[in-house]
Amino acid sequence: MFQKVHLYLTAMCAGITAAIMLIMSLCYLYISEKGLYENQYTSFQNDINTIATSLEQQSVISMEWLSKMESRGNYSFFVLDNGIPFLYNRLGGLSDTSDTKELLEKCLNAYEDSLTDTNTSITTEPNFALYNPCFHAEFSFNPGGRKHEFYASVIEMNRNNSSLQMVVLCSLDFLEEQIHRQRTRFLLIDVTAVLMLTLFSFFFTGRLLQPIIENRRRQTAFIAAASHELRTPLSVILSATDCCRSADPDKQMGFLDTIQQEGALMSSLINDMLTLSSSDNHNFPIRPKEVELDTLLINTYEAFEPLARKHSLTLNISLPEETIPTCTADDERISQVLSILLHNAISYTPSGGQIDLSLLYKKNHFCLTVADTGIGISDEDKKKIFDRFYRAEKSRSTKGHFGLGLSIASEIIKFHHGTITVSDQPGGGSIFTVILP
Repeated sequence: MFQKVHLYLTAMCAGITAAIMLIMSLCYLYISEKGLYENQYTSFQNDINTIATSLEQQSVISMEWLSKMESRGNYSFFVLDNGIPFLYNRLGGLSDTSDTKELLEKCLNAYEDSLTDTNTSITTEPNFALYNPCFHAEFSFNPGGRKHEFYASVIEMNRNNSSLQMVVLCSLDFLEEQIHRQRTRFLLIDVTAVLMLTLFSFFFTGRLLQPIIENRRRQTAFIAAASHELRTPLSVILSATDCCRSADPDKQMGFLDTIQQEGALMSSLINDMLTLSSSDNHNFPIRPKEVELDTLLINTYEAFEPLARKHSLTLNISLPEETIPTCTADDERISQVLSILLHNAISYTPSGGQIDLSLLYKKNHFCLTVADTGIGISDEDKKKIFDRFYRAEKSRSTKGHFGLGLSIASEIIKFHHGTITVSDQPGGGSIFTVILP
C-alpha cells in the first residue's frame, strides 16, 4: 500500500512541478521569440531607411553598391527601372528564373495589399535637393504559407521622369534556425529538469512517508504485543473459572483470588493502553499549575518507603537546602512519573540495595533523579527502553510489568516540554534523570 502511495505522490509532485516549469518555459520562449522577430523587424526598417537615403543621394546605381548592400544585411535586391528588370537581377542577387519571377510577383501583390494594412510601416522621405520624392513600405511576406518567411520592403522613387522600384527581401531562415536551436536547448533542459524533479520527488516523498510507515509499524507491533499481554491473564481467568465450577467450596476462594489478581492486571494494562492512546491522539490530559516539587517528592517518598522497606531496600531522599521556586506542571502526572520510576527501581533492585530520590534546581531547570543499585541496563537496551511493550528482562512479565510504564513516563515529560534520560550508576545500577523547565 505504501509503495503505491509513494509512487502516486512522486508522480503528483513531479507532475505538478514539471507542468509549472513547462508553462513558464513556454511563456519565456513566446516572449523571447516575439522579441527576436520584433528586433529583427526594427533592424530591417533601420537598414531600409539607410538604403533609401543612400539611394536618393546617388545619381547612378552601381552593381558594386548593390552587392555591398546585399552582403551587409544578408538581403536580396530586385530592381525595376520603369517596370524593366535591372541588369543586376540577372548577374547577382536574385537570378532571373521562373521561380524568382513568381516570388517577385507574389511580393509585389503582397505589397499592393499591404498598402491598406494598418500594420505596414510606410515612410516618405522627400529629397529637397533633387526634388525626388521617395517612399518605402515594410511588411511581412510569407509566400510559402509559413508564419515567418521574409521581411520585405518596396522602395519607390521618381527621378527624371522615370520610376525606380526596388524590392528588398530579408530571409528569416537564419532567425528560424536560431529559434529552433533555442527550443532544442530548452527541451533538453526541461527533460533533464523533469528527470531530476522525479528523482527528487521520489526521495522527498519517501522521506515524508517514513514517519507514517514507522507509526504504522509501531501500531502493528503495539496491537500484537497488547494481544499477547492480554492473552495470558485472560487464559488464567478462564482456566480458574472452569476449575472454580468443579472445585470444593474451600478451594473456590483461591481460584477467585486468582481471577481477581489477573483481572486487576488486565485493568492496569488497559488503563496504560488508554493513556498512550490519548497521547497519540494529542488528547493527553495535562492540567498545569504551580507545584512545589520538594513537597511532591516528600509525599512520594512517604508513599514508597514502606514498600521499599518490605523488599529490604533503603530509600533515601535528597532535597535542596535553599528555597527553590515553584514549577508549572501537573502534579498528578509528575507524581505518576516518579511512581513508575520508583516502582521499577524497587522491582529490579536486589534485597539490601539502595534507591536515592533527589531534586536539584540549577540554570532555571528542575532536575529529578531516581538512582538505584539494581541489575542495571545494557547500552543496547537503553536505546529501546522507552519503546512500548519493550522489556529488557523477560522475567519482568512475572512481576506485573508490561513494558508500558517508561513509555507513559516519556510521554508525560514530553508534554511538559522536558526530557527523561537513563544512565549507568557508578558501581552498578541505573540513574533516571527528569529535567523540567
